[in-house]
Amino acid sequence: MIGPLARNSISLLIALFFVLSTRADAAPALFPADGAANVCPDAPLEITFDSPPKLSHSGIIVVADGTSHAAVTTIDVGAGPATQPIGGVPNFKYLPVIVSGKSATIYPPNHALEYNTAYTVTVGARVFQGRDTPITWQFTTKSAPPAAGTTKLTVAADDSADFCTVQGAVDFVPDGNTAPTTIFIRNGVYTGLVCVVNKNALTFNGEDRKQAIIEYANNARFNPASDQGVYHRGVFLARNCADLTLSNLTIRDTTPRGGSQAEAIILNGSPDAHAILTDVDLYSFQDTLQINGQAYLRDCYIEGDVDFMWGTGPCFFENCHCHGTRSKGYYTQIRNTNANHGYVYDHCTFDGPPGVTGMFLSRIDPSRFPYSEVVLIDCVLGKSVGPAGWLLNKSKEAPHIHFWEYNSHDADGHPIDASRRLGVSRQLTLPEDAESVSHYRDPGWVLGGGWNPAPASAESPAGRE
Repeated sequence: MIGPLARNSISLLIALFFVLSTRADAAPALFPADGAANVCPDAPLEITFDSPPKLSHSGIIVVADGTSHAAVTTIDVGAGPATQPIGGVPNFKYLPVIVSGKSATIYPPNHALEYNTAYTVTVGARVFQGRDTPITWQFTTKSAPPAAGTTKLTVAADDSADFCTVQGAVDFVPDGNTAPTTIFIRNGVYTGLVCVVNKNALTFNGEDRKQAIIEYANNARFNPASDQGVYHRGVFLARNCADLTLSNLTIRDTTPRGGSQAEAIILNGSPDAHAILTDVDLYSFQDTLQINGQAYLRDCYIEGDVDFMWGTGPCFFENCHCHGTRSKGYYTQIRNTNANHGYVYDHCTFDGPPGVTGMFLSRIDPSRFPYSEVVLIDCVLGKSVGPAGWLLNKSKEAPHIHFWEYNSHDADGHPIDASRRLGVSRQLTLPEDAESVSHYRDPGWVLGGGWNPAPASAESPAGRE
């Protein structure tokens, strides 16, 4: 005979078992919501659980036409990365499903979904570990894209604007575009690659520098390919784009340290590209910023550890913060020829976190790049910069290298002790080098082509619509 107390205990245990056994199948939150209308066709599909989900090694996700029930895209979660064109450039690898915290986000291929169409999403029972029932919901996309010729596009991750992804807005702009067009990026985290090719006069303007974030874990191991002269390993990539402007946003390559070359931004422009970056934060480790072509950067933050600013230039950096995160690392590796200037830094800061020491302002192999030029004018150098300052690889002779500094000083304005600088480097002084100092302070002289962007970009970017 079981007493009342024992019966109550058994009942509680049964109830607890029922809760635990069904928790994995508790209804998750869905984005877009079930039955939602006017959804952007480029919207990622998100499922949020009450605890962090885990993908299984098998299982199928199907997005189907809600009328014909024909599959539009099918994702096998056990198949690993998929491949698709981005910005018209083929063979980019990407992850169709990404789990972060309590959410799993599904990324249909670009342009898989169309306007004015109903869709059904079915997530198979075996897609997530411990979930025994499928997840199914429906939504309908917007009736039409923005009007052709629209020159102000807005991106919002919450599906409240023209597009949900930055690439969706880029793809709306016609190839060969020359009409000034602004892509305004509302606050949010945009997980995805952005590739811009053969499009001109584009401005990417974030709502808030710290909260409008484009990010991805992309690198040379994950995306080693190159097509049409476009690297595949960066987060924001542009080629053959004149008058490109980025302002008031963050771009972050989330590849862990040691994950190979992993740029936040790669600009492959031209000697007259007229690229401008203002109030932009760039994060990665190796090769954070690569610019091959003409660019002006002002009030930017650039963080990395190995050659994390590199390319051919010419580039002029004004009031930028270059933050090195690894002892004995390298801020720059500049590969310009004698046809143009390299990278010039005016009133910039080179520093690192406490404990980081012995970094080099630049390194180069002069047998490969004999005209490498890195010039610092009135820059602040933190304790992270080593006494040698500069490094030559594989050679001690470098008659054409410009590793030059003028008035390098610490944060309190005290001159840097340059007595142990690399022998081929040079400290510019007044009045002997007054003409050189004056030239290197002038963005127009450094960048060439009769282009001086400083007056045109003097106003701070308006982080608003």
